[in-house]
Formats: sequence, C-alpha cells, structure tokens
Amino acid sequence: MTPANLYTALVACAVAFVLTAAIGPAVIRYLRKMKFGQKILEIGPKWHMNKQNIPTMGGFMFIIGIAVAVAAGNSFAGEICMSSLAVLGLAVAYGAVGMVDDYAKIRKKENAGLTPKQKLVLQILVAGAFILVLFLGADSAPRLWIPFTNIVFIWPWPLYIIFAAFVIVGADNAVNLTDGIDGLAAGVTLPVALFFTFVGIARGDAGVVIFAAALAGGLSAFLIYNFNPAKVFMGDTGSLFLGGAVAGLAFACDMPLILLIVGLIYIIETLSVILQVTYFKATHGKRLFKMAPIHHHFEMCGWGEKKIVLTFSGITVLLCLLAYFVALAPVLP
Repeated sequence: MTPANLYTALVACAVAFVLTAAIGPAVIRYLRKMKFGQKILEIGPKWHMNKQNIPTMGGFMFIIGIAVAVAAGNSFAGEICMSSLAVLGLAVAYGAVGMVDDYAKIRKKENAGLTPKQKLVLQILVAGAFILVLFLGADSAPRLWIPFTNIVFIWPWPLYIIFAAFVIVGADNAVNLTDGIDGLAAGVTLPVALFFTFVGIARGDAGVVIFAAALAGGLSAFLIYNFNPAKVFMGDTGSLFLGGAVAGLAFACDMPLILLIVGLIYIIETLSVILQVTYFKATHGKRLFKMAPIHHHFEMCGWGEKKIVLTFSGITVLLCLLAYFVALAPVLP
C-alpha cells in the first residue's frame, strides 16, 4: 500500500463528497422546478404513494461530483490513468441510458419509460463499446480469476466478449432493481466502492483507486439527501450509472467473478424477481414472495426502510471484508 495511492484516494473521495453535497440543494430545486417527480406504481406498497412527485434523476448530483473528482484525482496523480476514464465512460454511458428512460417516464407521467427491449439493446451497445476498449488496450489474451482459488483461466477473446457483455448488462440491471427504497442502492454500493478502493490501493492501480474512491465519496454525500425520508431519488439515471460503475471496476481489476461475493445483494434482488415471475406463471397466479424485488417483501413483512437499508448494507460490508481478506489477500500482489 503506497502513500501516494492512499493520498490519491483521499483527494478523489473528498472532492466527490464536497462537490456532490454542495450542489445537492441546487439540483433538487432544479428538478422540482422542472417537475421531474417520481411516479409510483399503484401495485407497489400503499405507503409509497406519499413519495409521489419527489424529485427523481437526482443521480446527476453524484455523477457530476464523481466526474470532477476523477479529473482531480488524475491531476493529483500526475498522470492520465486510462482505467479511471474507461470506467467513468462506461458508467456515464449507462447513466445516459437511464436519463433517457427517466425522461420518458416523466413525459408519459407514469412509471414506465423505455421498453425492456429498447433498454436492453442500448445496454448491450454500451457494454460492447467498453469491451472494445478492453480489447484495444489488451496486450495478451483475457484472464478469468476464480475467487477463493489461485486458478486463472485464459479465455479466447470471442468467448470472453460474450461473457463480459452478459456480466456487465446483468450487473447494470441488478443494481437498477436494487434501487427501490430510500437509500438502498447507494447504501449497498458504498461498501462495494470502498472494497474496490482498497483493492486498487493494494495493487498499486491508481486508475481503480481514483474512480472507486470518487464513487465512495459521491455516494456518501448523496445519502445525505437520499436516506429515508428521501428528499430526492437517483432515478434510472443514477442506478444505471452505478451498475456500470460496479461492473467497470470489476473488469478494470480483472476480477469480474468477485461480483458474486461483493454484489450478492444485487444478485438476490434479481433472483427474487426471476423466481417470483417464474413461480407466478407456473402456479397460475400464486406468489413466492409477498412482493418482488425482495426488499419490498421485507417491507410487506413489516420491516421499515431504514432497517432494510442498514441490514442489506451491513451484509454487503461483511461480504466485502470476506472478499478482501479471504478471497483476495493471497492473490493481490
């Protein structure tokens, strides 16, 4: 762990936190002025109806903060770290897809923007562009490390491209599904960002350090406005940005399968939806959960939003510690 990378992380984190926190009130006022309010599904928990018209697309505040922090981090490092720019590019591109989706919802005045097919096509195109950057910057065949082992597979590029596209698009949608109650997506992603920050520091990867630390700082500031009771929602603009950020960091560290550990909450949220739909169709109307994604099931069981966020975030903290000290420590060098 070099002092230079630690200082770089502190600079990127601090810049993202201060800027996101500072512009938050102005962003919220602007969204209210433009009447960019969230529309709540009638089939959702009835107590969510009081969130109707709370400003959405608030992800802009941490996207701006993170982008400026990445620039500041590169300047402080004294070099252009391409991995930080590549991950930022992936995240911003997915944020743009989310922005289009959010704007379509606002224009239609309902909680349905782009069709699933339209969103999927755009997500695949963005993933393809990121993989192309990986391919052009590679000097050898791609490697796939298996967590908890020292096993590394060398993959042919065609097979790796298919795998990478599946992981990136899957992660993006999984984070999007996790964004269902105040502070949940930000609260769960914060420890993941810190995990990648420390991985980057341990490996001496300044690009990963800069982006991951900026992500942690931006999310910490966003939670000031998004923690229950939320003053603003991140919208698909923010949640798709976060999905791209998490997937991009995993590939920048050359360890995409680590998402199975640190991103377990995202995976459970996604599986709960898949299982609910499958069971509903197979049983002609019966439900496996009271409501999916699973955070709504816990709400229907009487859990408060704060309890769900703190529990899910706490589980993610433990998973990140497990991944770092058990799965990663022997292979980090």
